[in-house]
Amino acid sequence: MEIKSIAAGLCLALVSTAAFAQTADVPKPVAKAMKKVKPADIREHIAYLADDKLLGRQPGTPGYQMAVDYVTDQFKKLNVLPAGEDNTYLQTVRLRTATINPNATLQLTANSGAPENLVDGRDFAFYPNPGQEQVTLDAPLVFAGFGISAPDMNYDDYANIDAKGKVVVILRGVPEGFPSTVSSYSMDMQTILKTAAEHGAVGVLVGSANPNGGVPNFSRGISSVMGTDGKVAASRSYHEDIKMLGMINNNTLQKVLTGAGVDVPQTVASIRSGHPASAPLPFSVKGSYSSSYKDIESYNVVGKIEGSDPVLKNEYVVHSAHLDHVGVGRPIDGDSIYNGAHDNASGVASLLEIANIYSKVKNKPKRSILIVMVTAEEMGLLGSAYFAKHPTVPAAQMVADVNTDMPTLIAPLLAVVPLGAAHSSLEEEVKQASNFLGLDVEEDPEPEQNRFVRSDQYSFVTQGVPALHIKYGNKTADGKNNLDQQVKVWREKYYHKPQDSLEGGVFDFDAAKKYVQLNFLIGYLVAQDAERPSWKPDDFFGTRFGNVQ
Repeated sequence: MEIKSIAAGLCLALVSTAAFAQTADVPKPVAKAMKKVKPADIREHIAYLADDKLLGRQPGTPGYQMAVDYVTDQFKKLNVLPAGEDNTYLQTVRLRTATINPNATLQLTANSGAPENLVDGRDFAFYPNPGQEQVTLDAPLVFAGFGISAPDMNYDDYANIDAKGKVVVILRGVPEGFPSTVSSYSMDMQTILKTAAEHGAVGVLVGSANPNGGVPNFSRGISSVMGTDGKVAASRSYHEDIKMLGMINNNTLQKVLTGAGVDVPQTVASIRSGHPASAPLPFSVKGSYSSSYKDIESYNVVGKIEGSDPVLKNEYVVHSAHLDHVGVGRPIDGDSIYNGAHDNASGVASLLEIANIYSKVKNKPKRSILIVMVTAEEMGLLGSAYFAKHPTVPAAQMVADVNTDMPTLIAPLLAVVPLGAAHSSLEEEVKQASNFLGLDVEEDPEPEQNRFVRSDQYSFVTQGVPALHIKYGNKTADGKNNLDQQVKVWREKYYHKPQDSLEGGVFDFDAAKKYVQLNFLIGYLVAQDAERPSWKPDDFFGTRFGNVQ
């Protein structure tokens, strides 16, 4: 199947309005409980979680612990059962921040020339290695385009090269015509490392295509989750078989490619148009570096609402939201506390109100509901990655994840974008629930933001669990249908800034109420369905992850 036809199919799957969908059959007691969601209660949750005294809810700090305690207290009041470790609400998440020591070296040697010592911080930069303190590597180079192997998309950078035992040099990007969610997956560093390892590579060097661009500064470190066995359990930039991950500047990239007779602009144009241009390179690299570690413990908070069916209650619909934010940082306009009111106190508040709806419903749905507040999302989706891979319930019994992350409710909610729903049968529950609430369903107005892999639902997808994330749609009451433009203005002022607080912030709590009702109803419909959610036939993500569990 051609790339363009796949893209068109996914777009058609997403471009559907609630008007053409079947309306959800919601029992009267459930509908009545949904109506009892109070905007004032949502505001109250956000007010506490985004208060200055929590100091931005950074994992490992007293402020984050205050957030954990608040959620567990709310769970107890709402009769949400503990579903963490050892009959508690908590799952311990061991976080490691790794930093590079100032002794990194990288030597580039042409097959017919003398070694050249590259300059750390100018010519190259290594990612710290959370699993191996000292790394040395001596290996040949090979160019692997974007580092993508997707034969089902008619594109494979590894098809005509031998990467075994070599360091692959790649560029960041995807061929034109890849659908947005496929692009997000393909550019994710986890995917790039996994693909390189599967083809026998021992290292990855990412080249800068920007002639004026430098290499990143990793002095603040990169975080990972460590398992109880002391090994890396989850990381956005680590694979146990890839010893060296680094970036090289444009001058170095030009040097190794032109040395192989590769015309850089022509090559970039070729791979962007969907024609791989991989090639062996007449160079080798010899690198050495060491990493230092700082380890802390944080927590996921996990609660359960037990289902009513004697068999299906052993399956779980997950509602997830991240509890953490970024803490205290660079002052902006005199404020250094990054309160994270929208990001993601609003998401946590939404899940607490979903639990509140269930507390008012006497006849619980057939399947059980897990309410999971995860840690370290801002550090790379680490809490959700750990929970999805090491859940506190049987992994194969998690049937779906409905994630809530910064819904950005600053205007009336008239339409929604269900990121990820088009890949599975969850799309039907989204349509039914949206139709019940009078909401349109739209395409993602900003696919270039790659939101599909940037929030916690992606952790569940990579473990084979169908998942989605409901974002705001574009529809506005004045008919201009430009909410994405309003959000861009909002994001510039508030996103990941101290200004994302309740006082002085922009909120529409009636929209928040409808958002809670929608997410609740999607989960409720999934929990009631006789069939568990499934990936669509030959779906891109289903074929890659559907058999993980």
